[in-house]
Amino acid sequence: MKEETRHFETELAVVGSGLAGCAASIFALNRKIKIAQVGNTGAVAYTTGYLDLLGAVEESSKAVENPWDGLELLKKSHPDHPLSHIPAQDIAEGFRQFTTFLGESGIAYTGPQETNITALTPAGTLKKTLCVPATMAAGPQAFAAQRPCVIIDFHGLKGFSAREVVANLRHKWPQLTAARVDFPDMEKGEIYPEVMARALEVAATRTRLAELLREAAGEIKTIGLPALLGMHTPDLVRSELERLTGLTIFEIPTMPPSVPGIRLREMFEQVFPQKGITLIPQQKITALSFAPDRAQLNLRDNYGPIVIHAKAVILATGRFLSGGLEAHITGITEPLLDLPVHQPPSRTDWYREQYTDRQGHLIHKAGIEIDASCRPLGKNGTPYHERLFAAGIILAHQDWIRGRSGAGIAIATAYKAVQAAEDLLHARI
Repeated sequence: MKEETRHFETELAVVGSGLAGCAASIFALNRKIKIAQVGNTGAVAYTTGYLDLLGAVEESSKAVENPWDGLELLKKSHPDHPLSHIPAQDIAEGFRQFTTFLGESGIAYTGPQETNITALTPAGTLKKTLCVPATMAAGPQAFAAQRPCVIIDFHGLKGFSAREVVANLRHKWPQLTAARVDFPDMEKGEIYPEVMARALEVAATRTRLAELLREAAGEIKTIGLPALLGMHTPDLVRSELERLTGLTIFEIPTMPPSVPGIRLREMFEQVFPQKGITLIPQQKITALSFAPDRAQLNLRDNYGPIVIHAKAVILATGRFLSGGLEAHITGITEPLLDLPVHQPPSRTDWYREQYTDRQGHLIHKAGIEIDASCRPLGKNGTPYHERLFAAGIILAHQDWIRGRSGAGIAIATAYKAVQAAEDLLHARI
């Protein structure tokens, strides 16, 4: 039997389901642009939930306290960096719109401020970030005020150790202690944060856990937990546990894939269709072609072939983990359109001899290049097509890991790409 092809017409097609792709969809929604979003498995579930703008200026080992001042330094030292081409006010507006959308959709966040927040990592180290989930905000506040605090973990939970957090932070937070308790109905064997988070959406589980937390806290009024306070209603779960215990409670990210990342992914998949976005998740574009007046995207799902016709396309496919770039013996390629990839001259130049070399590894700056309007450049150095734009860590000339700027690059470049796409749509439609 011949399969029937389904056709969709839209103004903007977003290719990618990571932070950049989801941010682009949010910014397009705010501009009342009709959207279709398609993405293979994105890396959202691997995020800690923190939204970094700029935590370090790559080669410098010094943490950035004020990311806005850091951006000015970045422009001077790394003029090709994607963040160096976007006005600070646009970056701030992008963060405001993104965190506002998250809050309105059920996951509250702190908004962008003048300085970075000193946040806790799963290993008990400290990092600089711009925005954090509301469920985590009390942790940096307690650290800054040096309040007595108990970090609590659970028997059978892997990937998070309260004793490790305390051991690594004790010299900077003297009144920090550790405790371990059983999780209700999961007293034996290995347990998993995602299962625990879903269990805490049941009121009876919260009540039983509250008793254990009160006992473990003793006279101390602030406790930190691994990030597992609910999957779909984390702010409700935290407030209910605080009400039941009389304690101030905050989350600390766990090793990825983590509950805060899964929360975001599931929220996007639930809310986007409700907002009118044509969402086709967990699928890969097999072909992308352009005509003078539109683009055509081909893919298929379990029900057969799909064709999307769009007036503009934003490519936000990430790097290696998400499939936006592919590494081969002969070099690094962009698999969808065979766009030229900025990369080291040869494979032997990808990595330096020492993994922790302070200069970093050249492969981490590989990516596609764009013009001032976020259009990817083709093999002749001119835009590949006027209807194609790009955003996120697929862009070249940035090492988001060392710069602690992954979310910043995703959000800022998505904001600019949607601006450019809107200019095209308004000019031609």
